[in-house]
Amino acid sequence: MIAAMMVAAVTANAQNEVGQLTLMPKVGINISSITNGVDNKAKVGLVAGAEFEYGIAESFGLQFGVLYSMQGDKAKDIDMTEKLDYINIPILAQYYVIPGLAIKAGLQPGFLVRAKDGDTSIKEYCNKVDLSIPVGISYEYEHFVLDARYNIGLTKVYKSDFTDRSCRNSVFAITLGYKFAL
Repeated sequence: MIAAMMVAAVTANAQNEVGQLTLMPKVGINISSITNGVDNKAKVGLVAGAEFEYGIAESFGLQFGVLYSMQGDKAKDIDMTEKLDYINIPILAQYYVIPGLAIKAGLQPGFLVRAKDGDTSIKEYCNKVDLSIPVGISYEYEHFVLDARYNIGLTKVYKSDFTDRSCRNSVFAITLGYKFAL
């Protein structure tokens, strides 16, 4: 019982207070692919940036940020990697199920900054804006936050005159951040 009380005391502050704004620099990996691609497999890339959270209620917060995200995919049979780099702006509602454990969902616009297929630029064939729905879960312990998200792509990666397939980004991200009050 004493151990349970100690754990509760440590994690009780593992969420925002009402009206509090926090900043969380974070870094992690993406495991991405492009849906409806031809003979593709997942690509691992970097995700890094910062997110803010504003405490609306005791167990509810709004989270928003800016993340650099290396996405794309790899061809299965040849040594070719499609690199699509975005500046993503996640806007999420975050609900604390218990202190420290949160589920989240929202909307994420992304802006294409680089698109390459091997060494060849394909940026002119890609849509400049990507929209996705991020859903995820996070756990905070002593200001460290482990976050896992899946970004469901809503918009087509390629312009319609480039391909008739409806290819969308599909990204699983795992990040570690450090959260502190402003």
